[in-house]
Order: sequence, then C-alpha cells, then structure tokens
Amino acid sequence: MSGIRSVARGIGSYLPERVLTNAELAQRVETSDEWIVQRTGIRQRHIAAEGEFTSHLGLIAARRALADAGFAAADIDLIIVATSTPDQTFPATAATIQAELGITRGAAFDLQAVCSGFVFALATADAHLRTGAFERALVIGAETFSRILDWEDRGTCVLFGDGAGAMVLEAVQHDDAKGAGVLTTHLRSDGRHRAKLYVDGGPSSTGTVGHLRMEGREVFKHAVGMITDVITDAFAATGESAESIDWFVPHQANRRIIDASAQKLGIAPEKVVTTVDLHGNTSAASIPLALDVAWRDGRLQRGQMVLLEAMGGGFTWGSALLRW
Repeated sequence: MSGIRSVARGIGSYLPERVLTNAELAQRVETSDEWIVQRTGIRQRHIAAEGEFTSHLGLIAARRALADAGFAAADIDLIIVATSTPDQTFPATAATIQAELGITRGAAFDLQAVCSGFVFALATADAHLRTGAFERALVIGAETFSRILDWEDRGTCVLFGDGAGAMVLEAVQHDDAKGAGVLTTHLRSDGRHRAKLYVDGGPSSTGTVGHLRMEGREVFKHAVGMITDVITDAFAATGESAESIDWFVPHQANRRIIDASAQKLGIAPEKVVTTVDLHGNTSAASIPLALDVAWRDGRLQRGQMVLLEAMGGGFTWGSALLRW
C-alpha cells in the first residue's frame, strides 16, 4: 500500500568532555567500581560543564545529524526535543535550538516522557510527517541529569549522565512495503507508578528543581515485563520477529535489564547494541546515542531492521520498529 513513511536520513550525538569514572564516584559516596559494574554495567558517565546546558548538547547533536543526512538547517520544519531537564521552564529547549540553527519556519516544541522520551518523540514526529503537514523533522533527545541528581544518594547518582542524540526524519512517498522508514510505534503510560521514579520538585509544587528519587528494585521489577509488552505489539503489527530484526537498540539504563529483556524476547545477544558502560543512563538521549555508535562503527547498515525500546518514570514505555 502506498503512503507517506518517515525515513531516517541522518543520526548524530554528543557527549560532554568531562568523564566521571566509577573510581571517582567511590571517593564521594560509599560505592565501588566493582559494585556499580556488577549491578548496572556502567563504567563511566559524562557530565556537562558549568554553563553547558541541555540546548548546547542538543544543538551539537542536531548539527551532526544534519551533516550526516546531508541537509541544511533550513530544510527542517519540525523540531521535537525529548528532555526532562530543559534549559528553562519555558520557552521550550526546542525553540532555543531552532533559533540557534537559524530556522524560522515550522514548529519546535519539547516532549516530556523521561527515559522513554526519544521513542515518544519519534512516534510524534512520525505521526506529524505522515499527515503531510511537515516535510523533515529533527528528533532530539538531550539531557543534563547531573543537574537533578542528589550526589549523596549512591542509589541514583551512580546511574545517570549527560548527553544528546538526534535523528533527521524525512517524509517520503512510498509504495514498497519493504522500503525504509518507521514501520510501527507503540506507546504506553501508567501513572499509578509515578512514585517509583520521580523528581521531588517542580514549579507548581515546590518552586524548585528538586532531585531524582527512585525505588530501584521496583523499577527493575516492572521494566522487563513492560518492555517486552510493547515489543510483542510491534512484532504483531508488522509480522516481524526476534529472528528477523537485525538490531535491538534498547534504552541504556542498566545492563541487567537489557540482557533480561533480550533473553525473554529471544533476541540473540549479538544483535543487541549496548553502550551503557560508556555513558550511563542518559535518559531520552540514550537510544540515539547508541544508534549513532552502531552507525559510526559500521554495524548498522541501510536496509536493516532496527527495534527500539525504552521505559521511564511515570511509568512510560514504548517501542519503535523501523527499516534503516
């Protein structure tokens, strides 16, 4: 059946220069490199410099994605930034990036779904592109989680880092079911679990930014089941399977969650793209960061089937299946 499909034209990412290792963290809180690696798979994370904001990270990632796609900034008419750590309460970080890119047409807005943000933003951009209302979109996941961490809480401060990733999508008319593009997306939320992973502040409640709080065991307990739920839906919608996909690119939160999810779904370990050891949990940025690594090192090739998934506070969770 013919129609419009959102095709990934380029990918880019950025990590701040400052690297914070597990050994350095062990000097600040009661932990160790061995403990962190065994329970999370994380070896280091990147921390934004003083005066380096979420928009700065997202802007660099966006420019790299545009260069990879071979597009000029003026070619873009939709920008969606997935972030839980915006520069300001308003205007949207997307609008700041839009201005820095010199784009004066179309729309730019932020989307907040915590660690699921990039999948939610991808689904939102795909929906807008398929209506014909926009031609090309920048989908960005950018975070400075270091700004909302309690650095005395060893249960959370070891997990998160800063970074950004961006993807350029283009609306393409197609009549080939085997063509490139986003094939299906599936999004879920369940606010009953909001107290398990949240920030204890906000403009309306405390008038402060607050700090991230998490019930780690509860999050882990729900994660694998929720992730496999939306992936099963993606397979059912497309007729694809664990055997037919080429790459599984999950949210990079915890190596044990990634491994358990792949095992439950029957996805071979060699198909799983894992970068959590390099940058920790960068929330909405983690999936495009991992995609960019796989694209740059040559693993990811045009025409391959790529499965994305994420879960975040709220709870939110979602999947996307696309042909690269």
